[in-house]
Amino acid sequence: MTIPTRYRACWITLLFVAAADLGIAHAQNYPNRPIRIVTAAPGGGNDFLARMIAPALGGILGQQVIVDNRVGRTVGGIVKRANPDGHTLAVGGGSMQATPLTEDSDYNVVTDLAPVSQLERSPNVLVLSPAFKVGSVAELIEIARAKPLHYGTGTGGGSLHMAGEMFMIATGVKMKRVPYKSTGPALRALLSNEVHLVFATAGGAMGHIKEGRLKALGVTSAKPFSLMPDVPTLASQGVANYDLDTIGFMVAPLKTPPEIIKRLNQALVQVLAQPEVKERLAAGGSEAVSSTPAELGAKLAADEARMRKLFPQIGIKLVTPAK
Repeated sequence: MTIPTRYRACWITLLFVAAADLGIAHAQNYPNRPIRIVTAAPGGGNDFLARMIAPALGGILGQQVIVDNRVGRTVGGIVKRANPDGHTLAVGGGSMQATPLTEDSDYNVVTDLAPVSQLERSPNVLVLSPAFKVGSVAELIEIARAKPLHYGTGTGGGSLHMAGEMFMIATGVKMKRVPYKSTGPALRALLSNEVHLVFATAGGAMGHIKEGRLKALGVTSAKPFSLMPDVPTLASQGVANYDLDTIGFMVAPLKTPPEIIKRLNQALVQVLAQPEVKERLAAGGSEAVSSTPAELGAKLAADEARMRKLFPQIGIKLVTPAK
């Protein structure tokens, strides 16, 4: 029997109403047990970020928020496979974005996880020893074209490495990469004049800059960095289209109801507006930044597109994530 068009329309309307009511019910009942934030190993930047926001987030939502440390490359997959009810979340950063592009992984940040909010931003900063008598980015470029310079980096594909490679591509200069395990050893090498410059993390460099041990020539983000108001961007000094920000963010399982995502996002906006949270982030070299889920999704997609283009140019092989 064929159902008349007017009845079909009524049924469709009722289904939409029922779905909306179900979504509202999910949000009203959320959270109904402790929330788990999965993140990387203890002591790292993502762990610090997760543990800093957890108490404040729990206070706003009325449930305990527990930080669950796992091996970094597994975090995305754990959350991807979790029940999409808002009780399992992840705090991630640059490594979580890059891992599925360079290693066999069971997740992709853009396609397999739901964005909730950005949490922080921190550009890298181009630093030199004061003994290296260079007063501007233009002067540095001129010197680099005349003689080979050495720049210190962390691991391949990390922000220090990417910043240096992006600088060479944008300016046409050639520099020799000297890899170290992380920002700390790279900066120690700079302080002992083993290398000429480092595109350091802001958190790693700020203390040295403040004490006069290092000189900052520019930050890597397209917009100024509030924690270094006297340091201009590289883009403003003629390095065309240069923009590199390291961000921290929260994501959820892909099919988490929009009403729950919205509730989490609203709570995070409140958390990141708290003066004590801003102060603790600033002490570590990061600026508290919230976003809408759509804004975070667009940022993650743009970052992935840039990495997919840049990595093959700098000798990092891309892999297809396992399904």
